[in-house]
Amino acid sequence: MEIRLAKESDIEDIKSLLLQIDLIHNDIRPDIFKRNALKYNNDDLIEIINNPLTPIFVCYDNNKVIGHCFTQIIEIKNNNVLQDVKTLYIDDLCVDKNYRGNHIGKKLYDYVINYAKSIKCYNVTLNVWAGNDKALSFYESLGLKPQKTYMEKIL
Repeated sequence: MEIRLAKESDIEDIKSLLLQIDLIHNDIRPDIFKRNALKYNNDDLIEIINNPLTPIFVCYDNNKVIGHCFTQIIEIKNNNVLQDVKTLYIDDLCVDKNYRGNHIGKKLYDYVINYAKSIKCYNVTLNVWAGNDKALSFYESLGLKPQKTYMEKIL
């Protein structure tokens, strides 16, 4: 099992994982997420893979992607109220449902943390949907703490 940057040849496996994420989100918030919907199409994924500001890391075993971590490098400079900061935002982290429980998510996360340090990021951030208790517990076990709370009132 190895972790590396995603390649265009990984797209079909990545799409399979994106569908697994969608099902989790749809189960939690069917009022927001469509069922069996892909967040990105092939053209989107090609663009993301080839953009140095949006690295995707994949964990693969026997030439199959069994986990991925979509990230975005975000820099704030010369903001009126915010300090200059370079952040690595985790947009999606998913391990194939058939491989969960084998610490692959932690390995991906650790790899991303080391990458963020290597490019001199101040922090790593991510969002967890309310109700996704397994993800929340996982991230808390890795030492992540709330930075802010995003709230809603459904009308």
